[in-house]
Amino acid sequence: MIGVTDDASVAGEPDTRALDDLLNDIYRGQERVTQGEIYRRAVAADLPADLLARIDSLPEGEYAVDEVSDLLGGSVG
Repeated sequence: MIGVTDDASVAGEPDTRALDDLLNDIYRGQERVTQGEIYRRAVAADLPADLLARIDSLPEGEYAVDEVSDLLGGSVG
């Protein structure tokens, strides 16, 4: 990973590893994925409730990895 530390408290940045790992897995071999699929996979991956709520609040539709990462605060793109 580029410029990412293992300590989420550095510079007050949130820990985005779980989100980044999920997005990398979901988008492997796919260009766009629906909000519903992202949410289902996030639930299955047992992501934190605050992140699930952010994913659930995304408008329905298809997203490219950089779009959803920007919207959710991840660093994948």
